[in-house]
Amino acid sequence: MKINLISTIFRRVVLLILATLPFSQVWAQQKPTFTRQDTLRGSITPERAWWDLTHYHLDIRVNPTEKSIKGVNTISYRVVQPQKTMQIDLQPPLNIEKIIQNNKSLTFRRDGNAFFVTLTEPQQAGTLHKLAVYYGGIPQVSSNPPWSGGVTWQKDKNSNPFVATSCQGDGASLWWPCKDHMYDEPDSMQISVTVPQKLMDVSNGRLRKVVQNADGTKTFHWFVTNPINNYGVNVNIGDYVNFSEKFRGEKGILDCDYYVLRDDVEKAQKQFKEVPRMLQAFEHWFGPYPFYADSYKLVQVPYLGMEHQSSVTYGNKFANGYLGKDLSGSGWGLKFDFIIVHESGHEWFANNITYKDIADMWIHESFTAYSENLFLDYHFGKKASSEYVIGTRKNIKNDRPIVGVYEVNYSGSGDMYYKGANMLHTLRQVVNNDEKWRTILRGLNKEFYHQTVTAAQIENYLSQQIGRDLSSFFGQYLRDVRIPQLEYQLRNNKLAYRWTNCVANFKLPVKVYLNNQEKWLEPNTAWQELPNVPANTTVQVDTNFYVTAAQSSGS
Repeated sequence: MKINLISTIFRRVVLLILATLPFSQVWAQQKPTFTRQDTLRGSITPERAWWDLTHYHLDIRVNPTEKSIKGVNTISYRVVQPQKTMQIDLQPPLNIEKIIQNNKSLTFRRDGNAFFVTLTEPQQAGTLHKLAVYYGGIPQVSSNPPWSGGVTWQKDKNSNPFVATSCQGDGASLWWPCKDHMYDEPDSMQISVTVPQKLMDVSNGRLRKVVQNADGTKTFHWFVTNPINNYGVNVNIGDYVNFSEKFRGEKGILDCDYYVLRDDVEKAQKQFKEVPRMLQAFEHWFGPYPFYADSYKLVQVPYLGMEHQSSVTYGNKFANGYLGKDLSGSGWGLKFDFIIVHESGHEWFANNITYKDIADMWIHESFTAYSENLFLDYHFGKKASSEYVIGTRKNIKNDRPIVGVYEVNYSGSGDMYYKGANMLHTLRQVVNNDEKWRTILRGLNKEFYHQTVTAAQIENYLSQQIGRDLSSFFGQYLRDVRIPQLEYQLRNNKLAYRWTNCVANFKLPVKVYLNNQEKWLEPNTAWQELPNVPANTTVQVDTNFYVTAAQSSGS
């Protein structure tokens, strides 16, 4: 007890000291030290840059008894510029056994998670090539899926194997060899998974065929016709039962398939009625579902859920909320199934529009967290959506920037969810025209359709479409931890006001109520004055803006 008390006192003293330091100095003390392995994982190395992915064929055998994976990934690529060394990524304890190109074995060396392959065939610019990477072993087990990457090996109520992969952040190379960087996606992909006879594999895209093997196993062949990011690829194995429906969407008929454990079919048929409601709302706000050719699937897994492209995974116990909880505290969070809505929202922001560097992970998570309240807006109205997103502010920590560190596979603060959603909600107020705002969101998904992007592209697009220079706005909410404060004074029948607790040259229009009368102000970091405002005027900032306000008496 004494040790715990001393530790607590020490932590409080450290926090008090940090609170007195400039933000940049605090962040410098928090930033971790990066290694060569971080650079190999997080940057577009010369051994990655010279070749462009065109297709993967991942053909694996999964053995739930041994908890092992063995197989081959055939990589098709186009040469961008001549080179002889290729980087392929695969993380321990898995190991590459051999690499074949044109029936010849290639030599390679390992440097941590990266394998450097020496090519012998001419690699001329513009030419197309293939190589086959054979590998195997017992992959890393996820200790806390989906937040820690790896494979989850469980059993269902009937003692059947229940297996799933999840690997965002930690990398797809946890369980299969690939070019493990988000900037380059294959144009298409085939996923062939061999499993024990009694089980089914569900992966991305559409099921083309099932082959019965002589050894008592079955191979499921899935095909993805659209570009797909590495962490969006998944394998889900269980004693699944399939049911389906057709959704009449903006691009025609969308096939919706559901795969759940045998004992959960009745519950799923009831709970998954949320899917058409989700599709209605998101096609309204974001435009057509981005993967009609590959269908939409919702697949039960032994963890909470993830946004695997056209194969969204689900483990929310067939209940509304987040495991039955309302993350906003507003009551509105219990009006929808959080996992179905949130993880499906990633089909637009993560799988359609994909970050190039995980430092910009907010592009995925901020927009998708914001999609939750747009779902509410569509089905329950604007008041419900506002109350929900404002309610999530209690979860914001403001511990470090939302933008991470580039080229080392380092994402930003978890505030990219709730703070990011409130940033976008604030931006909606600035636009002050809901139809225009909807057009902008739909335009994003059209402009960057099936693309990998940088934060600069998204920020510039929003600035251009809104018609404002938003550089200081994004600098404030993405790259700083302070909440802007509207400082004001009532003096000489004038309202003086400015932004404080903010980045240099911060400017943001804000709606206020003066004695309950709506008024728009255009503050920046210099004092401005509004005439004819009596000293007894009450000043309130519209709560839809993620800012604070304080009256001061100084000059």
